[in-house]
Amino acid sequence: MATILVVSEIRNGQLKKVNFEAYSAARQLADQLNGDVATVLIGSSVSGLSDIPGKYGVNKVLQVEDASLEKFSPDAYAAVAAEAARHLNADFVFMPATAMGKDLLPRVATLLNASTAQDVIHMRVEDSGVVYTRPMFAGKILADVKLTSTPQTATLRPKAFAIQENPVTAATEALSVNVPQAKAVVEEVTTSGGGKLDVTEADVVVSGGRGMKGPENWHLLEELAELLGGATGASRAVVDAGWRPHGEQVGQTGKTVSPTLYIAVGISGAIQHLAGMLSSKYIVAINKDPDAPIFKVADYGIVGDAMEVLPRLIEEIKKLKAES
Repeated sequence: MATILVVSEIRNGQLKKVNFEAYSAARQLADQLNGDVATVLIGSSVSGLSDIPGKYGVNKVLQVEDASLEKFSPDAYAAVAAEAARHLNADFVFMPATAMGKDLLPRVATLLNASTAQDVIHMRVEDSGVVYTRPMFAGKILADVKLTSTPQTATLRPKAFAIQENPVTAATEALSVNVPQAKAVVEEVTTSGGGKLDVTEADVVVSGGRGMKGPENWHLLEELAELLGGATGASRAVVDAGWRPHGEQVGQTGKTVSPTLYIAVGISGAIQHLAGMLSSKYIVAINKDPDAPIFKVADYGIVGDAMEVLPRLIEEIKKLKAES
């Protein structure tokens, strides 16, 4: 019987939504393998979160609490997660493919002498083994990958796996681990707008590029995103120019998003940007260049100046909302 361990990501004392996606994906895989799902909660105060994973089919919750784990330390957290995997004799170790997950899980894999698959968007059981599907070459192809190590480790792309509630009674265990001294910790700096919805967790993302002409026009994207209950994103060119913070960057060197609706405003559609949003369910492009590459992947396109299109689009959405 297989055991799948999900290393949970905790931010500001709360479980991030992407954990629920990872729990659900692990539960589905465990059902195919006749196995169990466990998770490890790492931090300085995590006991209050232990009743949440069971809602998504997690059978066992390991708690590792230590004052030195208050802030994320890649080396210390990796040592704790690896020890949790050994304690469970886990066959699989998963994490969401967030910035933290992409940093942490390869370290865990190294400590476990395990192979890993990054940014997985689908998993299936085939010939008693698991096949992981992941984008490669900036999203140009989808590759099926089989891992031969035990355990196997993988990061799961946010929004690629649906959240499914499957309530079970999860056993809870306080795991005693010799936490190594942290070589480095990650300091989180909150800027203005720090409470905004993260692009990786939003069902609607409104992203802007150089076609927005300047940061002074960004309020149009923010207003549109607010009307649609979404988050704002940005192209690399915009972030490099200092118009927007790196936390909003979508693309190969930024964040990968898979919302239901992705609106690209004034973004040409370079392959590096497409790699971060191509798995969106519906893509709407607004660009004044009719030959912009973004139109090749868009489900709907508007050829026009963003400064003219956005105000009219916002006005029409407001009318529709007022009528409903």
